[in-house]
Parts: sequence; structure tokens; C-alpha cells
Amino acid sequence: SERARSPTLKTEKADEVVSPLPVQCLCESDCCNLLMAYPGYPGGAPGYGAPPPGAGGAGYPPPGGAPGYPAPPGGVPGYPAPAGYPPAAGGYPPPATGYPPPPGGPGFTVPGQPGYGAPPTSYPGQPPAQGYPGQPPAQGYPGQPAAQGYPGQPPVSYPGVPGYPGQPPAQGYPGQPPAQSYGAPPPGSYPQQPPPAGYQHPSAAHHQQPPPQQQASKVTSGMAAMSVNEQKGHGTIKAPASIDAEADAGVLRKAMKGMGTDEMAIIGLLTKRTNEQRQQILVKFKLMYGKDLIKELKSELTGNFEDFIVSLMDKKTLYDAKCLRRAMKGAGTDERALIEIMCTRTNKEIHEIIAAYKVEFGRNLEKDVVSETSGHFKRLLVSMCQGAREENTTPDMAKATREAQELYSAGEKKLGTDESKFNHILATRSYPQLLATFSEYTKISQRDILNSIEREMSGDLKSGFRTVVMCVRSRPAYFAERLYQSMKGAGTDDETLVRVIVSRSEVDLVEIKQEFLKMYHKTLYKMIEGDTSGDYRKGLMTVVGSDV
Repeated sequence: SERARSPTLKTEKADEVVSPLPVQCLCESDCCNLLMAYPGYPGGAPGYGAPPPGAGGAGYPPPGGAPGYPAPPGGVPGYPAPAGYPPAAGGYPPPATGYPPPPGGPGFTVPGQPGYGAPPTSYPGQPPAQGYPGQPPAQGYPGQPAAQGYPGQPPVSYPGVPGYPGQPPAQGYPGQPPAQSYGAPPPGSYPQQPPPAGYQHPSAAHHQQPPPQQQASKVTSGMAAMSVNEQKGHGTIKAPASIDAEADAGVLRKAMKGMGTDEMAIIGLLTKRTNEQRQQILVKFKLMYGKDLIKELKSELTGNFEDFIVSLMDKKTLYDAKCLRRAMKGAGTDERALIEIMCTRTNKEIHEIIAAYKVEFGRNLEKDVVSETSGHFKRLLVSMCQGAREENTTPDMAKATREAQELYSAGEKKLGTDESKFNHILATRSYPQLLATFSEYTKISQRDILNSIEREMSGDLKSGFRTVVMCVRSRPAYFAERLYQSMKGAGTDDETLVRVIVSRSEVDLVEIKQEFLKMYHKTLYKMIEGDTSGDYRKGLMTVVGSDV
């Protein structure tokens, strides 16, 4: 109405002037009266008025009326025009803007001027009770990134004001703390300021796919560290870093001198020395007393305890050579002992065993193996005697797939079995390469390689191939099985028990104990305690140790 648009109004009489009236909605409804009391309207509490649309570069100086209220064209000061920014139903601020007004000063400042972009801590002159129901406190939403608007609101910008480079959608990330907001500049910075260096959108970092090289490395992650010449593990012999060989020789002499023998003194000393330290004691004993220590021990000890103690005194490779000779000497052959030694030792150890065998017995190990075995089993052991297994640590996946197919074609796929193909691959390829081949074989045949060997092979050849596969996967697991088989049932295979305990005591007996417990739910220490007796049991238990 005319009265609502002008503070004064002349009547039909020229000399009569109606006094100014306060702006009031003629409908007198509750909603309009509430709007009239909102800050920024005439008669309301002082506060901030909404900027008119099309605001350009400069701020809006306050008109002659109340400070902080820009005057829109053709209207009452502080009253927004119809095309301006009407209050949004349901709360403040208007839905189309994500930029709260500047705190304190009058007028509206454009981006680029100091103070723009930070929400005010409170609205001057506005009592807290005058807010709309459900309106959050004036200091902003907890955890809401500065100048990003309300969650779920589409991003908008004022005319002529550029947005943030790389700004994500206005809905933001729920629960994101202000210091970790993505895309929005930190509080107090200018809107045009670029994001911090090194910023990466979290969704891109989360969904980034590893390059092909990394995917290939996952396939061979457990293979690269394997080598046929490396047996990584931990022994159970806890020896001092250095010893007094002369004093140790004196202790042993005293334990064997006179009537009777102090077996516990012998056990306590020799099981606490490494094989290298025992060799020093051997030399010193002969130097001091003019006697061979091993012969003295044999004359004082008997039975399995004697075998155990003498085995500790031999060099590692010489001990293996003696075990091989014992397995082939006389009537019959201990094929299990041949397999255990020839199929589990490294290339270097095989060459040292052959040399020791020649020196100790004046014989050729390979010729003795040929004379004592036959068939495809003989061919496998001859292959092992060469000590020439490949030692590459990085598997060739293309070769692994090809040779897995060859193994499948030589066994499961055909009637009968081509044992020479199995021998060729299992005796030649490195452990990492074989591990990759076994994995590919499972994909092709839908069977584990061990299952196929059980189905396709028999006798000693099956045991030999199975030993190679088990050692490729886990030497400790193989020796844990050998120890269990030596003690299960009635009686004890003491030769196997002593051979495994002594030969692995400084290599991987700790890991063997762990595998034993995992496979048979009983500690190796406990099983030895129940299957042996006397000083022999004490010696074995001292080397093994009660710790798991």
C-alpha cells in the first residue's frame, strides 16, 4: 500500500499531513509480525541485513539510518526488495549462500578484503532468544569446515566471486575435523588461496590401484628371500661368544678320569658349546693329554647316549657323511636316511659332504648311491648328488605356469606317470621357482602337488619327491614330521631322533619345535621326555630346551 511504502502521505486536503507511521503489515498475522521483528527490518532489533543481489566489488556504506543496513533501490532502508534474499523457511541463513556475513563492522565486504569468510561469533544486538527454533549457536557448527556451507546444500557463489580451486561438494565429509578439511582453505585465509602443497583427495588416495609391478611383487613376496643355499632359522644351542678351550678340556678329562664317569658334567659342557667350539676343544684335548677325545668318550659311554655325544663332536658335514655311509653299509639300505640328507641339504653342503665322504672312507658317494638304489629313485638321488640346483631368488612366473602345465600333463592328465618330468623340474629349479610352480599347478589341476604325488608315485620315489616339496614350503615342518615319526607308536627310532636333533640344533631347531607343537599339539620336549630315558634323555632335553 501507499502507506507502507512512504513515511509521510498527503491527504486530499493540501494543508493536512498525516504523521509518519511505523511499518506494519496490514494483515496483522503472526508470521508477518514475526518477520517485522527480525533484525534488519524497520522496528526490529539492530543486526545485519542481507546484501542485495548483484552486489559488486565495493562494500555497501551504511545509509543515514541504522548502521549496517544497506538501502536497496526504491525501498525502505533495511527492507530487502522482492528479488533479494528472503529469509529461508525453517532457519537462518538463506539456503543459497554458504558465506556468513563478516563480524563486527557495518556493510558487506567482498572477497579479498580482510575478515571475509570467517563466521561471526555472535550477531550484534541480537538476543539469543530471537533465533528460530532449532537454530544452532551463532559460532557455527562443530566440526564444520569454514566457508563450506551446510551439509547437503549445493555450492553457490556470489556474482563475480570465483570459487575455491578444487573445492569438493559442499556436503563435505561427516565428522571431518576442521584442521583436516579437504579442498577448503584454513580459517583466516583468502578464498582464492590454493590448497596446501601435497594435498590429495582422500577418495583418490583410498581407491588408488597399485601399479602392476607392485601387484606382481605380491605374488612373489615370500619367494624372493628363499635360497637353496640359505637356511634361515634359529638354533637352540646357547653358547658363549668365546671359550677357554684349555679349561673345557680339563673339565672333560676330570669327568672321565678314574672310576666312573660324570655324565652330567659332559652333558653340561658339550651341549653349551657350538660345533666350532667343540672342534677347538678336540684339538686342545689332544695337545694337553696326547689322547683323542672322541675315542675317550666312546670308551667311557655306551648306547644311545654314546651315539648322541659322539655325534655332537663330529663336524657337521662329516657327521652327514658318516650317516650316509651307515645307511648304505652292510645288508640293506636305509632309504629314508638317504632321502633326509640328500634332499634337504644346500648345494654347498652337498659338495662338502661328498668331499668329507671321500676323505673319511676313500669312496665316491655317487657310485655308492648308484650301487645301493635303483630305478627312478636312483635317478633322483644322483640328481641330488650333483649339488647344482638353481639358486635364483626371483621366480619366472611364465616359466612357472608352463612347467605347472607340464607336470599336470605328465601325471594327472594322462594314464600312467612320466616320472622323469617330475625329476627334471623338482631336482633342477630353485625353491622360489618351485613355490611359484606349485601355486600355478593348483590352479591348473585343482589339486595340491603333494596330493598328486601321493596319487601318481609310490615307494621311495614318492618319499623323495614329497621331501623336496615339503622342504620347498617349510624345512622345519618336514623335520618336525620326521621327529614325530621317530617316536610315535611302540619303540623309538633313535638313529633318526639323534640325527635330526644334532644336525638341526644350530640351524632351525627353534622353528622345528614351533612346527611340532602346531602339527601335533604337544611340545617336542614333552614327547622326548616320554620316549627316552637316562642320560640319553637328559642330553636330548638339554639340547632341545623346554621353552616353546
